[in-house]
Amino acid sequence: MLSFAFRRLLTAIPTLLVLLALAFALIRVAPGGPFDAERTVPPEIQERLNETYYLDEPLWMQFGRYLGGLLRGDFGPSFQYKDFTVTELIAAGFPVSLQLGGLAMLLALLAGVSIGTLAALKQNSRVDHIAMSAAMTGISIPNFVLAPLLVLLFAVTLRWLPAGGLGTWQNLVLPVIALALPQIAYISRLTRGSMIEVLRSDFIRTARAQGLPMLEVLIVHALKPALVPIVSYLGPATAGIITGSVVIEQIFGVPGLGRYFVQGAVNRDYTLVMGVVVFYGVLIIVFNFLVDLAYRWLDPRVKL
Repeated sequence: MLSFAFRRLLTAIPTLLVLLALAFALIRVAPGGPFDAERTVPPEIQERLNETYYLDEPLWMQFGRYLGGLLRGDFGPSFQYKDFTVTELIAAGFPVSLQLGGLAMLLALLAGVSIGTLAALKQNSRVDHIAMSAAMTGISIPNFVLAPLLVLLFAVTLRWLPAGGLGTWQNLVLPVIALALPQIAYISRLTRGSMIEVLRSDFIRTARAQGLPMLEVLIVHALKPALVPIVSYLGPATAGIITGSVVIEQIFGVPGLGRYFVQGAVNRDYTLVMGVVVFYGVLIIVFNFLVDLAYRWLDPRVKL
């Protein structure tokens, strides 16, 4: 297990380097610069700004300097939020994004597994058809379309929930639902297919023949092997929720890390955008690593 974990971590290094290089190049290819929104300054002051932030150096030298800072744990200063470093902005925004994404993932798992299991038990019935039709609808509608519809219905028309901001638990309901609904759709379909296959297995028929109640068969014997494909999907699901939160936080006015990312991209805040990309990239790599380790616990037949 330790050897497997070490190999997996080694393969993550080139992946992270490619991610860094692509993000570094793309943010600088975009038109404009970090100081274009400022009032017009004399050329000598502009040159001084570029020299201060090393923007007058060749790209390869800037990239090497940035990598050196990362190795020291330094994400650099923010170009737009001049009183804050990128590390401070990430530390301020990530707890909010973590709360939003964690609640959305928890809701997606609970609702998706429950709906998929119910559809598997009622295979080819009306309940199954309704559940899978709703799942296909959830997959087809992106969350940046779903979020304004939720605001229009529950905040503007019915006035049940606030339209945005951050304060009480009520402010989290709509963004969490908007993030979770597409993942509920995917997880419910995966659970249905996996549960149908498991319920047809010999060991399930043996358990039923011994007179065990269906609920005990599901929880004790069927659920654990049926969760293997769900666990494999948690990596892409986490990436989907993280990238979706970038837009959702902007729509609902939630002061999370995604909102900083959008503002940084609009303002060409190079260091802020790179810091968020690196942080999210490491987060997804670590989560995928934990998912790989979870395979072994769920199904001992899986080879490392």
